[in-house]
Amino acid sequence: MMTIKTFQCNMLQENSYVVYDDSCEAVVIDCGAYYDSERTAICKFLRNNRLQLRHVLCTHGHLDHCFGNDTLYDEFQLKPEVHQADEFLMCDLAQQASNFFGMDYGHPTPPIGHFFSDGESIGFGTHQLKVVHTPGHTPGGCTFYCAEEGVAFTGDTLFRMSIGRTDFERGSWSDMQQSLARLARELPPETVVYPGHGPQTTMREEIAMNPYMRN
Repeated sequence: MMTIKTFQCNMLQENSYVVYDDSCEAVVIDCGAYYDSERTAICKFLRNNRLQLRHVLCTHGHLDHCFGNDTLYDEFQLKPEVHQADEFLMCDLAQQASNFFGMDYGHPTPPIGHFFSDGESIGFGTHQLKVVHTPGHTPGGCTFYCAEEGVAFTGDTLFRMSIGRTDFERGSWSDMQQSLARLARELPPETVVYPGHGPQTTMREEIAMNPYMRN
């Protein structure tokens, strides 16, 4: 059985997820922990539950989803993993901090541990997360889908009744439309969606009610 713990992080209320199963192996998806209290809370949760962290996964390379990667690297010696098309973002977090937040970001940027590709399976414990490349918000945006549990982590591609912006650097509205169509086509209606911001939803609700899914 898969367990999903959500931490709402940083000034943009980003959803960071600790995902684990009965084996006590875990992955962290989009570690957006910015404040010291958030960084401490995630590390404390992993240790208190005796979880073995296997992967630090990024749905995309925007800073609000990567603030805490350096803490996980320092504490657990795990490098973040991302689609290669977002390498340019992952390697320039300090510039993102300046551009988006008008601040100096003094944390070191950990090296990238792995570039995953569309269709790849990422394993932990007894579960597999399938990588579904969903560009649009960023060129390397991805969704992580677990068919066995019927859950998908969509990052900033799909929100409850909304979608991610496409007007950032190398974003693409046409790519976003194709990505949304792919999710509607490939994910069963009962799939529970865990987005990068806001409450969870289901594919059935989004296909029926989300105006961006009707195009």
